[in-house]
Amino acid sequence: MIELVPAIDIIGGKCVRLSQGDYGRSKTYSEDPVQTAKAFEDHGIKRLHLVDLDGAKSKHIVNHKTLAAIASATSLVIDFGGGLKSDDDLRIAFENGASMITGGSIAVTDEERFSAWLTAYGADKIILGADAKDGKIAINGWQEGTDESLEDFIKKYTDKGISKTICTDIGRDGMLQGPAIDLYASVLERFPDLYLIASGGVSSMDDIRKLDEAKVPAVIFGKAFYEGNISLKDMEKFYI
Repeated sequence: MIELVPAIDIIGGKCVRLSQGDYGRSKTYSEDPVQTAKAFEDHGIKRLHLVDLDGAKSKHIVNHKTLAAIASATSLVIDFGGGLKSDDDLRIAFENGASMITGGSIAVTDEERFSAWLTAYGADKIILGADAKDGKIAINGWQEGTDESLEDFIKKYTDKGISKTICTDIGRDGMLQGPAIDLYASVLERFPDLYLIASGGVSSMDDIRKLDEAKVPAVIFGKAFYEGNISLKDMEKFYI
């Protein structure tokens, strides 16, 4: 059964969503991310994807106080990402309650450092963020493209021990147009042991069921919930 992982994206301590990673197309959904996280937990959710969008833009951790507040108010397993560029950023994230961290841009720009984190903390603590546009990896809050293919990028790090990857199709993120099921199926065909976390485009519980049918291990969703297409009750009932 696919794991449901709702997302909370933070700008200025508030819960927001972007469309296709565009900071100029942000919408605030909640002034209180802690209450949002508690609502998820109250309806059976065990894990949260928390993204520091200020950090992603600033290239260092910014919203660690929000992370700490959610971690202290809930028992959610929090994977945290956005702007983690230094050993100190990682220390701050874990000290403030992150169970796991996601590194995307750093895995492109500083392979040696990201590989060192993987060695130091282990594959259970380090998630590879593989954000792709037209099959190519994008970095720094999706503001910059690269020439590296998605599957080559994943292969490089599975060879180093990575076991969990968040794969986001940027073109679909925040657009509510359905997930890139064919893309995820292709990735899983090549990497059958990968714990692939699909992200981007989920518009409804039906989309999540299709991902489940495609044997995708986990799914991150945000806008579909915040726009009312997926309810807390839907999440609660999913595993029943």
